[in-house]
Amino acid sequence: MRVLVTGGAGYIGSHVCVELLNAGHEVIIFDSFINSDLGVPDRISSIVGKSPLTVKADLRDRAALDDCFSTHRPDAVIHFAALKSIGESVTNPLSYYDVNVVGTIDLLGCMKRYDCNLLVFSSSATVYGQPESCPIDEQAPVSATNPYGRTKLFVEQIINDAKVADPRLFAINLRYFNPVGAHQSGLIGESPSGTPNNLVPFVAQVAAGLRPRVSVFGDDYATPDGTGVRDYIHVSDLATAHVLALEQLPQLSDLQAMNLGTGRGHSVLEVIATFADISGRPIEYQIAQRRPGDVAECWADPMLALTRLGWRARFDLEQMCKDAWRWQLGSGNGEERT
Repeated sequence: MRVLVTGGAGYIGSHVCVELLNAGHEVIIFDSFINSDLGVPDRISSIVGKSPLTVKADLRDRAALDDCFSTHRPDAVIHFAALKSIGESVTNPLSYYDVNVVGTIDLLGCMKRYDCNLLVFSSSATVYGQPESCPIDEQAPVSATNPYGRTKLFVEQIINDAKVADPRLFAINLRYFNPVGAHQSGLIGESPSGTPNNLVPFVAQVAAGLRPRVSVFGDDYATPDGTGVRDYIHVSDLATAHVLALEQLPQLSDLQAMNLGTGRGHSVLEVIATFADISGRPIEYQIAQRRPGDVAECWADPMLALTRLGWRARFDLEQMCKDAWRWQLGSGNGEERT
């Protein structure tokens, strides 16, 4: 298939482009490059030996989007393009609704005009809000505690309504838990601008000496060591799941959403200890107050992905940390490439 990947130069999108090209598909990256590196398409080409087409444009630029569809005629879309900082969404909610929701509506309209009827959407476990229990399956109640989460929930509902209105549209909402790690080549990985919002890149920067310590938000949760427990999943496992979902979309027409996680939780202190072992570096941390809205534990029931896609996560926490550290060493952040 010829696949349009919106946000394809981003962290998860770039890894999905690698897997799509490896599977024999053609790839068109559609990305504004506001939060991604212009060199990513070339690095994808270095990994795969094939180059994706690249369109530099904002998803809300309807003329550019229309021109992309009319010129390249994609058979399918994998949709990542979005703003993704929870904290920023609280201080600037209108931008999040504009980019994430309005941008998706524009994309769906363009897909309909050009008879492109296959869509995989990058959603998030944030749509579960405060989970009542773990593991979380796809039937768990949904809610959202911040504007970012609400944009994901709204877009899921918009896509589901579009499917009802047009039986030709096949779409699935993939709900990720906590993506971490990097491609094993060390050529692509997570490059947060400014202070990382996620634990593993922050820990990696502490290990590299770029930050003094990790703040652990709360050590009095009802968990084995008192710190928050999350389901961390290797970004390459996520990428594989996207290709499988895309290739099997017509057989998934009865589903609205699917979890992507390992089915196992790891605590903050467990992640820090594992990364310290892998890197051979001391990782200082300090206990801080709980953050509003944080939950004690959040981990997936991934059985639906196993039964319907034949997919399960392959990489454990140690491999996730190894690959994240390799990326950190080679990403030009004050360390030599190894």
